[in-house]
Amino acid sequence: MTTPTTTEDAPARVALVTGSSRGLGRATALELAARGHVVGVHYVRGEEPALETVARIEAAGGRAAAFGADVAKPADCTRLLAEATERLGRIDVLVNNAGITRDTLAMRMKDDDWQAVLDTNLSGSFRLARGVLRGMLKARWGRIVNVASVVALMGNAGQANYVASKAGLIGLTKSLAREVSGRGVTVNAVAPGFIASDMTAELSEDLRERYLGQIPAGRFGQPEDVAKAVAFLASDDAAYVTGQTLTVDGGLVMQ
Repeated sequence: MTTPTTTEDAPARVALVTGSSRGLGRATALELAARGHVVGVHYVRGEEPALETVARIEAAGGRAAAFGADVAKPADCTRLLAEATERLGRIDVLVNNAGITRDTLAMRMKDDDWQAVLDTNLSGSFRLARGVLRGMLKARWGRIVNVASVVALMGNAGQANYVASKAGLIGLTKSLAREVSGRGVTVNAVAPGFIASDMTAELSEDLRERYLGQIPAGRFGQPEDVAKAVAFLASDDAAYVTGQTLTVDGGLVMQ
């Protein structure tokens, strides 16, 4: 298959999207592919959904490959970047989307539940960002987009570990942006609000109405709403946007 190109002369940019076998990550992978990116589709367990994402991209005329790794493990982060670079040539765009939850009240939260969420959501994102920066700085072009959450801005009972990890991502975004933005590399975050998913579909009607009542837009977001925001931050159009957190929440949190 011929590699898609952004212009007649320039090769397509390469994006690695973690946690992109389903949901928001899959929507982001599909959106970036539709805009001409070669896409690395990452999964942790269950290769089949990742291959389905790859198949959808290829059916639309794009190029993609699937990579399995547990981003909570330093060695897996190193291997993931090495394999993606070997197969796709380089990494121009990194979207840190992979994340887990282990919800419970803080007084009941076990150390393992705290550490597992921080290791995946925050430490894994840091290690992958660190790993791609050398190539981006050498090329004097790169985009890192970290997927945070509106709960990082407002807190949420029963999610001390998850909120801390996502708030840490926002701080990491700002610090990295100050370090690298003078060399053509931008680092930004998106903070999704209530996004339609299998989980929101299982909410009771009363709970759905209660949540919807908090959203000025009057609806849950779609994964594609977030994907388009990520794609903007990954584009040349966002060259002068860095260190920012873009909330995609229908107005739930207004700063």
